[in-house]
Amino acid sequence: MNHLVILPVLIPLLGAALSLFVEHRRYGPKVQRSVAWASMTALAVSVALLVVQTGEGRITAYLLGDWPARLGVALVADRLAGWMLGTTLLLAIACLLYACTGWDRRAPHFHALFQFQLMGLNGAFLTGDIFNLFVFFEVLLIASYGLLLSGGRGLRLRIGLHYVMFNIAASTLFLIALAMLYATLGSLNMAEISQRIAGLSPSHLKLAKAALGLLLLVFCSKAALLPLYLWLPESYSRAPAAVAALFVIMTKVGLYAVLRVSTLWFGAGAGALAGYGGDWLLWAGLATLLLAGLGALAATRMSVLVAYLVVVSAATLFIAFALGNAGTISAGLYYLPHSTFTAAALFLVVDLIRRRRIRGGQPRDGEQTVLPGKTVPGLLFLVGAVAVAGLPPLAGFLAKAALLSAVPQAHTGVVWAVVLGSSLLVIMGLTRTGIRLFWHVPGDEDDAPEPEPQPAAPARPYETTAACLLLGYVVLMSVFAAPLMRQTDAIATQLLSPEQYLNDVRGTTPQMRQP
Repeated sequence: MNHLVILPVLIPLLGAALSLFVEHRRYGPKVQRSVAWASMTALAVSVALLVVQTGEGRITAYLLGDWPARLGVALVADRLAGWMLGTTLLLAIACLLYACTGWDRRAPHFHALFQFQLMGLNGAFLTGDIFNLFVFFEVLLIASYGLLLSGGRGLRLRIGLHYVMFNIAASTLFLIALAMLYATLGSLNMAEISQRIAGLSPSHLKLAKAALGLLLLVFCSKAALLPLYLWLPESYSRAPAAVAALFVIMTKVGLYAVLRVSTLWFGAGAGALAGYGGDWLLWAGLATLLLAGLGALAATRMSVLVAYLVVVSAATLFIAFALGNAGTISAGLYYLPHSTFTAAALFLVVDLIRRRRIRGGQPRDGEQTVLPGKTVPGLLFLVGAVAVAGLPPLAGFLAKAALLSAVPQAHTGVVWAVVLGSSLLVIMGLTRTGIRLFWHVPGDEDDAPEPEPQPAAPARPYETTAACLLLGYVVLMSVFAAPLMRQTDAIATQLLSPEQYLNDVRGTTPQMRQP
């Protein structure tokens, strides 16, 4: 049996345990960071090998406990799982680099929670069992509670508690949906469910639709779809920069789950459930995109603006995946890491700007004073703004162009109007924010004496490096757009033809029973 599949889950688990062991004062932060980077290095090697393996089109099922897939827990690595694992790894490297500049000292158990978060994310992308998707959801959510609330007080603590309660409610609905699904179909293995849905009797159809609809509702709440996105802007905007940057990938877990179950369970061979939920996901995605664009335009704090940009990216992906053809899914998968890296980089830039303003003696949200030491953060903000707005020549423009060119004719008018209209709103919001942050526009105070210049806060090299690293990913995605799009085309083709996935998972037998 190929044990490579379990390593992206096992390595962060061991890294978290070791991080807890070295948290005693006598070891110091250097030892904790060394453990974290050793774990990250091992994880990078395993993910790189897995990405190469899945990139060749191989689908590998790993049976935990060596039980048959229909009875036990199965992990499955295919092209989509490899794509998501690679995105998570690249994001985590930059977030850890930023946190290790000093914030990790102020957050109890930061490195252990960070590793548990990676374990939950990687497990969610690899699991072939819908119940264990719930388990890994809970692992990453519990870790996120600790990361968000660590060192928090006042408003951040209250908003963090709202975040916790919302996700507990969603998890409760998840369990109810799983119970209904198991009662109806008698299995929780994704491949087995796909076969049983195709042969579902009419007497069980309504209960199956209710269970699957509830399951999609949970995934949409995790991915911040209208009207379940209201929790996200304040929660993400109040989180520490490195944590908010890592949280960007969490909405993509819900989107991944929607894409996975839609292609496995609601394809052409699903009978009465073929295409289930696609229409309302499309219209909800369009509405979310429009309202998120208005939210970005109306945002009075840059951190809230960036949080709304996370919602904008999630809504764009919902549209791409709900349209359901190979072209839109491929464009969405190319857009997914681009939007993740860009939003994460902007969260880091927000923190760089905020600390410069506070140390320079300026109000945090003031709009009429010039930012001290503005050259580096100004350039980073410019690159991030161009990328997230979808302007040429960066990957956001290429992804949206590919998406719009693949929209079916029946939906061309409304999708084009909403996508381009929301992009205009985002451009206006970013332009206004950039002017207020980096340019001093004289008004009625022209005759007032000029304030004395304040010294810029000293930049920590690794903080700037982390933001540059994330934006560097975006630039490289633009330079290597052709091979990356060929890879996303292959992922979309594999998703829309799930026969190989189903055969490889359902046909796997325990080693001890093989002749």
